[in-house]
Amino acid sequence: MTETHKKNLVVIGNGMVGHRFVEKMIEFDQHKQHRIITFCEEPRAAYDRVGLTSFFAHRDAERLMLARIDWYQEHGVELHIGDRANCIDRESKQVTSEKGTAASYDTVVLATGSYPFIPEVEGIHKRGVFVYRTIADLEKIIEYGKSARRCAVIGGGLLGLEAAKAAFDLGLETHVVEFASRLMPRQVDEAGSRILMQKIQALGVQIHLNKSTQEVRGHQSVEEMVFTDGETLPVDMIIVSAGIRPRDELATDCGLRVGRRGGVAVNNHLQTSDEQIYAIGEVALHEGMLYGLVAPGYEMAEIVAANLCGARQIFTGTDLSTRLKLLGVDVASFGDYDAEGTQPLVFEDPFAGIYKKLLFDRAGTRLLGGVLVGDASDYSPLVLLAKSGGPLPCSPAELMGAGNSMSAIPGDVAAMSDETQICSCNNVTKGALCTAIASQTAPSLDTIKSCTRAGTGCGGCWPLVTQIFQSEMAKSGIEMTNHLCEHFAYSRAELFEIIRIKEIKDFAEILRSHGCGAGCEVCKPAVSSILASLWNENLAAEQHHTLQDTNDRFFANIQRGGLYSVIPRVPGGEITPSKLVTLGQLATKYGLYTKITGGQRIDLFGAQLHQLPAIWEELIAAGFESGHAYGKSVRTVKSCVGSTWCRYGVQDSVGFAIQVEQRYRGIRAPHKIKFAVSGCVRECAEAQSKDVGLIATDSGYNLYVCGNGGAKPRHADLLATDLDESTALRYIDRFLMYYIYTADKLTRTATWLESLNGGITYLKEVILNDKLGICYDLEQRMQHLVDTYTCEWQEVVNDPEKRRRFRQFVNTDEIEPAIEFIDERGQSRPANWPTDNDTLIPLNLSGMTPGGDHDRLPARPANTGTDAPPQKNTDSRPNEKWIKVGRVTDFPMDGGAAIKYGKVQIAVFRFASRGEWYACQNMCPHKNAFVLSRGIIGSAGETPKVACPLHKTPFSLETGACLSGDNFTLKVFPVQVVAEDVFVELPSQQQLDALLATDLHRIGSTEAETSCDSCGAHNSVRFAEASTG
Repeated sequence: MTETHKKNLVVIGNGMVGHRFVEKMIEFDQHKQHRIITFCEEPRAAYDRVGLTSFFAHRDAERLMLARIDWYQEHGVELHIGDRANCIDRESKQVTSEKGTAASYDTVVLATGSYPFIPEVEGIHKRGVFVYRTIADLEKIIEYGKSARRCAVIGGGLLGLEAAKAAFDLGLETHVVEFASRLMPRQVDEAGSRILMQKIQALGVQIHLNKSTQEVRGHQSVEEMVFTDGETLPVDMIIVSAGIRPRDELATDCGLRVGRRGGVAVNNHLQTSDEQIYAIGEVALHEGMLYGLVAPGYEMAEIVAANLCGARQIFTGTDLSTRLKLLGVDVASFGDYDAEGTQPLVFEDPFAGIYKKLLFDRAGTRLLGGVLVGDASDYSPLVLLAKSGGPLPCSPAELMGAGNSMSAIPGDVAAMSDETQICSCNNVTKGALCTAIASQTAPSLDTIKSCTRAGTGCGGCWPLVTQIFQSEMAKSGIEMTNHLCEHFAYSRAELFEIIRIKEIKDFAEILRSHGCGAGCEVCKPAVSSILASLWNENLAAEQHHTLQDTNDRFFANIQRGGLYSVIPRVPGGEITPSKLVTLGQLATKYGLYTKITGGQRIDLFGAQLHQLPAIWEELIAAGFESGHAYGKSVRTVKSCVGSTWCRYGVQDSVGFAIQVEQRYRGIRAPHKIKFAVSGCVRECAEAQSKDVGLIATDSGYNLYVCGNGGAKPRHADLLATDLDESTALRYIDRFLMYYIYTADKLTRTATWLESLNGGITYLKEVILNDKLGICYDLEQRMQHLVDTYTCEWQEVVNDPEKRRRFRQFVNTDEIEPAIEFIDERGQSRPANWPTDNDTLIPLNLSGMTPGGDHDRLPARPANTGTDAPPQKNTDSRPNEKWIKVGRVTDFPMDGGAAIKYGKVQIAVFRFASRGEWYACQNMCPHKNAFVLSRGIIGSAGETPKVACPLHKTPFSLETGACLSGDNFTLKVFPVQVVAEDVFVELPSQQQLDALLATDLHRIGSTEAETSCDSCGAHNSVRFAEASTG
């Protein structure tokens, strides 16, 4: 349809509901009949208001955005940001804005949302009073909070408790003031509110119920609150979160019918009193009901979009079930949870802080609703059972969990109808999930979440989404297992127990007794980590050395171009001037780029493999030790200066951080572990974003666990309060070892906790109350790791044989740079990798194309039956000859090393467990990095393979083919062993140099990197220093 014939659709409001409506219009309007114009009052496009509290953790508005600006452009949506629509002329059918934009319309959709209600209290508009509604509000709160100490939140409902969490996260003394007799009066009953209040008060947040604010006092800014009962509360900041009111002034001004208490009246089609104008979300008044949750708004948005595209759907009200985490406390309500004429069944555990109330019909045959506080793990199946209206599958007592079993809750997703709503936030049915799974060639939980949006709201439906996904995959004949890899039919946790109970000490033994094949880049590091977590043998030992990924094999983080970074330990972030001088001198000597890390350490980038032992020898002599920045292990313990220097500090956070770091240094785990210790509740060390966080109180430390920064930030959960240092360490011992025992491979603590049945409540039972009776064993295991700690780098620098592993080439002392360097801001950095549009030099041998005969030369097993050198070929490869490249002992067991032949680097692999040898080019064709000799070797079926240490892509050592299907190929060469000498069959140096010389394929600088005409700057190019240290 041409632009002139399209209908103008004006959307007023670009919040979550307005944005969802635009999304659904784009999806449903297949014939492009509408031109969408939307007005956004805020200075940024739609963002996730539900996730506002997370803004205090990452302070990045971009993370909350629902769509990029170019998304609107790509779909032809005319978006007016920072421009409020202020008039609807129904007679001329035109909308105008504050900036003077005029848009004629065929249809208008009001999605104006709501505004915070501010009670009429004397002094409420003083400086220091804020509302909690937008990102701009939060930015003001953060800025003002820097100079405040006590904050009161007016309102103890859902939004009020979210605001209290924000104030608490800012390190402010936090008070919640609620007019009613309980918290969350619209969602939770009296008993549930009591449990909720106890758990929140345990955090240090103070609750004031039955309080009505009469006056806010202060000279110019807030100093004190006065209540109607005469009591006062000294504060210097107030956040008002006492409810919301619909933004219906635009509708009122243009004569639309509105409710007596606000809201634009709509019919079942969500049309207002003007059939060409619709209202959705918080502004819509349907049958006397205003909806303040996002899920009903999404449902309205979908109905209106569908109807404008030809459907005839109606809105008949919606389910108000919700699951939340408020100040770390799970709270959920569903169904008719406050109805009269029902029979309640209540479970209350004041010790664990758990309250459950389920409402049944009088006969006890149907579940009608419920309230869950402290433990909402059964929310999803209970909601489904209540929605179904069907008979109970068991007695009410069994459903509640009498007899310590919740197995009576229905969990057979196969028996659910396709119409069953799984995700109420986004109105996703089981049928929609099944269709999405069936339509994808390679379905995964992430892709299903992306295309259906299931689980992207409150997250309460995710366990059910996972069950449905697994059920549908099983129907398709695809078995979903948690096996470590093709070589071990066990999960990591199962292997851990096998190795622990049988006291297995090396990979070969566990592979022989419980595995198959030759291992791979997945199972070798995982098993090695288990062995280190149990027995703590040094990873540099010969039987462990080549099991490691390159970072653990060479005790440094691999960077671009096969270079490494050096990060010595700086416990607690405390470092002496003399050590700083040492780091500066080393960086200057070896030409290393220096940068402060997020973990309060100094990172030295650009070290070549052969330089590492010499660098570390000097560091150890200066009193440094390995920082384990390369390992899946305990990394850093970040700290603020605490009571040592800070006027707010209440405990010596630096001293305790050093004690913590020295206790847990080097401990291997399923993934990296980060700590932080803050000296007061102002939380300058950001402990709540760490795997283990300690926040000082007047009485000790509050212990938080399972936080996470990075791409998917997660606030840590409170495990225990007001601990002395020894108790805190004992609980951390238990927590870390339980995580190490039970987590899957490469699983951070945050993800582990989210997948743990019972979540933080169950974890508290295990760690604090010894529910499983294993705490003594956990403590003893940790003490063994603490007692047997050794610095891995000290072992290397003191052992000449281990130092030899760091040679660039085993057959020569020559050093060859593998990437160019450029100078930038006074330091050196590697040249940029080529972009996707850059062409790398193709590889052809003797005029043959990749994948031809030479690429597929058969590998030859080690020939140890003769002392005579291999004979020159006279058959189909007359130009090849056997070149001696070293002795057997030059090459590590079940690993590789590089040799230099002319100007070419060759990787030679000693596959001892199979009695075979292989050789290939050392350059990985993915990014032209000369690193393949450092990769882990193993098998895929019967095929021997090597995994690139940079990007993990596997290649066949027999044919050079890429086993992941990517369009890359290696050149492979035959190997023979005669007596103790190793030979590789290679073309002439001249021929091979012309094709594989390092100079031809080394990543170099581009014109854009080396010059800038506009600014007159010029960056010189250099190679990595060839010093042997």
